[in-house]
Amino acid sequence: MPEELLLDTNLTSRRRIFSLQLAEHKYLLLTVDGLLVLAALLVGLWFGAQRSGWTFDLPLVVSFLPAFAVVLGLYYILAAANDAYRLRVASDPTASFVALLKTILQIFALYMLVYALLPPFSVPRHFIGVFAVVAPGLLLLWRRLYSAAFTIPTFQRRAIIVGAGWAGQTILKTVREYAPAHLEVIGFVDDDPARQEQTIHGAPVLGPTDRLVSLAQRLRATDVVLAINREVPGDLLARLMTCYELGLRVSTMPDLYEHLTDRVPVEHVGSNWFVVLPLAHSGQNLSYRLVKRGMDILIALLGLAVFAPFLPLLALLIKLDSPGPVFYRQKRVGRGGRLFNLIKLRSMYTDAEADGQARWAERYDTRVTRVGRFLRRTRLDEFPQLVNVLRGEMSLVGPRPERPEFVAELQTQIPFYRTRLTVKPGLTGWAQVNYDYGRSVSDALEKLRYDLYYIKHQSIQLDLVIMLKTVSIILLLKGT
Repeated sequence: MPEELLLDTNLTSRRRIFSLQLAEHKYLLLTVDGLLVLAALLVGLWFGAQRSGWTFDLPLVVSFLPAFAVVLGLYYILAAANDAYRLRVASDPTASFVALLKTILQIFALYMLVYALLPPFSVPRHFIGVFAVVAPGLLLLWRRLYSAAFTIPTFQRRAIIVGAGWAGQTILKTVREYAPAHLEVIGFVDDDPARQEQTIHGAPVLGPTDRLVSLAQRLRATDVVLAINREVPGDLLARLMTCYELGLRVSTMPDLYEHLTDRVPVEHVGSNWFVVLPLAHSGQNLSYRLVKRGMDILIALLGLAVFAPFLPLLALLIKLDSPGPVFYRQKRVGRGGRLFNLIKLRSMYTDAEADGQARWAERYDTRVTRVGRFLRRTRLDEFPQLVNVLRGEMSLVGPRPERPEFVAELQTQIPFYRTRLTVKPGLTGWAQVNYDYGRSVSDALEKLRYDLYYIKHQSIQLDLVIMLKTVSIILLLKGT
């Protein structure tokens, strides 16, 4: 039996008991947050009962359970939209509290809006006000305890990266930028003789891969990250299995990258193509497709009804600012590569592409009119696309529809680019709310990482988070 397999397993096994995986951290945050939100709602209900002369008992609590469920569901959606469950944010007490405070204030504002629209005394007012005061204090205390607890060595996670090449260096930078503070990279193992005893981006090359198990035990590692794009040799696979049997978490670079960044590293998957292709994503479920289409139709009709009264004024401003039509139609590529005419309010001069050559938009594009700049910042220019949504050519949420000229170019330069055509394009999307407007091939690659993450993880909850983030972008005039 190899010497590595005879090493003491007790030390590593005891160490692993208290080392939570990244997903477990999110489950812990979700669970405790939910309990504290319910506790704050109960305190608010008790206070409201005292003010209103009600008897605070079990029947009263039961009668409020539907309202509690709505507030709790709204809390989870808004907290996710405010990045409260990004592990880097959660491990920072200040950033975490800001995200949670924004969430509570948004819930309070929505409740008061409902209160103002409904008949007087149809819903209680006092309990939500007390909730808005109590909940931030409870959540702040909990997040401070969470942050402090995981600075204790018992809960620290220490990772060894297998492979010090470009994939290994990428995941090292990703961990430092996106991972919570309790996850630390202690070094690489790599078989390249030129890399031995070198320091790469501040992390040492600890030795060759045949020392992986002994190094992991001696350095009290909790994680091993495989960052090799080529086929894994049999002896290395055996060592990875030994690490797994000793209680270490073994993951691949694309898996950890996706988990930390909410993106898919398309250029780092190597032969592991199945990591990128959405072979079994939830978007294939009939129930999801029906609910999503129902939401598309309902929200598109409501949006057009709200937008219609403003259209004459916007049309007049567009006409006065520059000659040309009010609406602009352009060929875009939809699901399965089908072409359709995208409808927008015109925001550029009519001769923006007089030579017929398609060009990427620029940050301070001189082709954009003065009114067009306002339309883009508020995203009002995109409201006519709700007609495309009603036609079924687009969805509310999905990858941004690109021009056929750009799609033809990008397919030749970016691996897996065509994968984004497996779903309907969207009025907004995961890439749009997380990344700036695409202006080059490199921007398109970055947005593809987000698009593929969305395609793999489609859900009603994610769609709602994207739409809420979009509303925030519109209100803050962060459009381009």
